[in-house]
Amino acid sequence: MRGPEPMFEAALFDLDGTLVDTEPRSQAAWNQLFRAHGLAADARLVASFAGRPGRSVLAEIRHRFGADHTVEDLFEEAMSYATAAAEPVRGAVELVRTMHAHGIPVGVVTSGTRDYARAELAALGVGALLSVLITAEDVTNGKPDPEGYRAGCRVLEVAPGRTVVFEDAPAGIAAAKAAGAFCVAVTTSQPAAALAAADLVVADLAEARATLGLAETP
Repeated sequence: MRGPEPMFEAALFDLDGTLVDTEPRSQAAWNQLFRAHGLAADARLVASFAGRPGRSVLAEIRHRFGADHTVEDLFEEAMSYATAAAEPVRGAVELVRTMHAHGIPVGVVTSGTRDYARAELAALGVGALLSVLITAEDVTNGKPDPEGYRAGCRVLEVAPGRTVVFEDAPAGIAAAKAAGAFCVAVTTSQPAAALAAADLVVADLAEARATLGLAETP
């Protein structure tokens, strides 16, 4: 099976913003956290959470909240605000099912926790189709570090150069490219200009499936 370039034998997906349209929910949660602590909800600061482990970003800005709040406390508080249901990205379920039907091993590499990822994937109905799930608990360094994508390729026993990665954020694209994978970016949470480091930029995963030439059934 050939994408635009190069040949690929496995696929790894980011979760938030790539398979599931969680960005509106996430931004609302971070904004509410800032407001609850009397902080200005800076748009650039909120955007900095995209594609990165939330705890990592909070560790960098914890001083803004005062000494009485730990990173874990702040993270749990933010997650308590993220209660709205999220919809799948257009074409996400179909693409995962199509790849699985073609015998292409599929995995997810996410900055989220394992429990969170499993719940979201179960809601999509694709959890059982995955060959690997790499979460924040499985790596020492989150995106933009390539550790997660390298781990995913290692479990799948496929070289990064023969793996296609689907992402929606600059940090994830940087991780995929540093790992040596071909990266397809979807403009679900960022404008195309912000995703220019990807090998291919598409509107959603329905367009990605068509561009990669994957028929619905093998």
